[in-house]
Amino acid sequence: MNVLRIKSWGLTINKEEPFLVSGPCSAETRTQVLDSCRHLAKYGVSLLRAGIWKPRTRPNSFEGVGAKGLPWIKEAGEITGLPVTVEVAKASHVEAALNANIDVLWIGARTTVNPFAVQEIADSLRGVDIPVMIKNPVSPDLELWIGAIERLYLAGIHKLAAIHRGFSVSKSTPYRNQPKWEIPIELRRRIFGLEVICDPSHICGKRSLLQGVAQKALDLNFDGLMLETHINPDKALSDALQQVTPEGLNVLMDSLVIREMTTDDPEYWNKLEELRQVIDQLDAEIIELLRNRMEVASEIGRYKKINNIKILDMERWRHIFATRMSMSKEANLSEDFANGLLQAIHKESIKKQTEVMNLKDL
Repeated sequence: MNVLRIKSWGLTINKEEPFLVSGPCSAETRTQVLDSCRHLAKYGVSLLRAGIWKPRTRPNSFEGVGAKGLPWIKEAGEITGLPVTVEVAKASHVEAALNANIDVLWIGARTTVNPFAVQEIADSLRGVDIPVMIKNPVSPDLELWIGAIERLYLAGIHKLAAIHRGFSVSKSTPYRNQPKWEIPIELRRRIFGLEVICDPSHICGKRSLLQGVAQKALDLNFDGLMLETHINPDKALSDALQQVTPEGLNVLMDSLVIREMTTDDPEYWNKLEELRQVIDQLDAEIIELLRNRMEVASEIGRYKKINNIKILDMERWRHIFATRMSMSKEANLSEDFANGLLQAIHKESIKKQTEVMNLKDL
């Protein structure tokens, strides 16, 4: 994909870094939108946002003011001299947003998860030159995210960016949506040149966690932030707990450390190269150990086949899992990492034994 970076979108934006998208979760009234955005314009915001149509989990929740809010956010952009963006979830939203001369569109997580909805939006944008930002799907499914980006790209939309807003998971975590940083990192590896903006508001779900997530996003070299702001967050009609005042946003942004991508210091590069060589050697040793382990797993498979024994021994697997997790804890490895590693090794071991079982001759 030849994706165009944000600086090539032709927008008149503040030059401060990082690229900052901010505004109310929902446009509620003209006064609320204008007051919020006037304050934001003083604090280095690059792109003003407001939710016009709000997909909600339950009926009878505030689902946005609809198209009548489009002139409010557009007026805010004209007053401040900043471009504006709204979320679209279907073709009729796209048509209304284009008629209102909205500068940038974004596709929300609940829409990204539905290929039919994304394709409807993509079809409605054929022949239109407008930037589109695509949030990750609600579920931790990288292929769905990539598929949504591809649908827009194939429709001729090349001014694209992704928004990482976290993923819904069943287990309890401090976050509203689990960050799962490895997924947006893999997205950037898979689609070269695609810029990814982090949305700490939806990851955190509460103000107290915003600074930590925003800092980690910048440390991981994300290309910008989307942070929800409201002139009076506690009175917001949606997502009150995760919104900050414009002044609160300014305090948050001032607290962030913007690190350099590189340095000319030869001492740094010499030490980094030394450490990288250690990593390369350790990786080679790990891969060799895994190769040896899988050879032993195959030999176990052969022995079981000769003796007509089933592959999976759950008692043995429970013992391995419990003892190795204990070893991992003592080695100061995170529980999530150790669990994933053991599951992957066990899966490959079962695969090796199954391959041996299926051989006609030993």
